Amino acid sequence: MIVYFTGTGNSRYIAQALADALQDELIDSGNYLKQGVELELHSDRPWVFVAPTYCWRLPRAFEDLLRRGRFTGACEAYFVMTCGSDTGNAVHYLRKLCRAKNWTFMGLQPIVMPENYIAMFEVPDRQTGDKLVRIGGKFARKAAKRILEGASFKPVPVSLTGRVCSGPVNPGFYRMFVRDTAFYATEACIGCGKCAESCVLNNIRLAEGKPQWQGNCTHCMACICGCPAEAIEYGEKSRGKRRYLCPPYRAD
Repeated sequence: MIVYFTGTGNSRYIAQALADALQDELIDSGNYLKQGVELELHSDRPWVFVAPTYCWRLPRAFEDLLRRGRFTGACEAYFVMTCGSDTGNAVHYLRKLCRAKNWTFMGLQPIVMPENYIAMFEVPDRQTGDKLVRIGGKFARKAAKRILEGASFKPVPVSLTGRVCSGPVNPGFYRMFVRDTAFYATEACIGCGKCAESCVLNNIRLAEGKPQWQGNCTHCMACICGCPAEAIEYGEKSRGKRRYLCPPYRAD
């Protein structure tokens, strides 16, 4: 069974590619988060968890959901993490999660996908982004082959910098930067409510037709990148930047 978390669609795309190659069931954890329902899942096939890399680790909202969830059947756990460059020392924390859940850790497969974190970085142009998505799909199919063979993913090299980034930098980053106070809607807002609909943490409410953020944000960028009017900004940092949503999955 494939369980995924996504903000702007990169991890959904990879999860869909894996499901296609494995002919396995696909579960969107965002539906559980949005409805406030805990995961209670059974699978006789290995667990495959797909998520973006947030500050060189699993997104906290997703990891917390996994820790609280009840999983029966298979005990093998594969992890696939989309990223802009690398996953740091995420593997260390995935092993800890597996020990807590009594899973057999079958490895981590990082897959580079287009950057979406416009609170800090630039989104690639369409041509570059589409190329990264195509390559990402190929890596997903290679990962699926190893899963079908029952083989672990190849070890991911971890540098000293990666250890620092996934270690002390991660909690510091969440504490200092993962806030929603900089989000606001411009006059271009049409009051469609898509931002509130796309927020898996139910952190956005409409007040007089305008979005209001409630202080419980994971910086998934779904609201700002999914706004059809491009009416949401993140302070001065997002102004003039391209928005990004991963294109729909297509089997090659």
